[in-house]
Amino acid sequence: MTDAKRAATGDRDPLQKFRPERSDSISSNAASTITVIIGGPPTAKGRPRATRRGFVYTPAKTRRFEAHGRLAAQLAMNGRPPIVVPVRAEIVIDLPAPASRSAKRRDAARRRSPDDAARLDNYCKAAPDCINGIVVADDSLVVELVATKRYGRPQLTITITPLPALTAQGRAS
Repeated sequence: MTDAKRAATGDRDPLQKFRPERSDSISSNAASTITVIIGGPPTAKGRPRATRRGFVYTPAKTRRFEAHGRLAAQLAMNGRPPIVVPVRAEIVIDLPAPASRSAKRRDAARRRSPDDAARLDNYCKAAPDCINGIVVADDSLVVELVATKRYGRPQLTITITPLPALTAQGRAS
């Protein structure tokens, strides 16, 4: 449905709840920062599997998570072209507290770091694959990476900040 038809019928955009809110009072540096929020439980990058015939494939759970992440990245970009300069990526992995613990222990767990089996670096492998070609032109442009794993509402948040370009003399331009 086109925007004109939607306005005429009073329908609202079904994807509006996934789109980031816009503000005209954002500073120029903050406006260039892009935040991609992938809702649902984060999935660590699975190891490639091979069949007996030698075909190598990515596990289905990883493919679904990356497809969901690409959709979230497209919504966050809102039609803008990918960033083509070096960037800093901040990845926050919010995991659900284990259901096997009592409510008291789940609340206590939210105040400390998770101790689940998936390693932090496996989450960090899946995140750039979600934004590759959409938020950044190539994931090799991520030159700084800060990652945090904690308990909270299950989601993976990627904040991309373009870095100032350095001249040959080592000064920001």
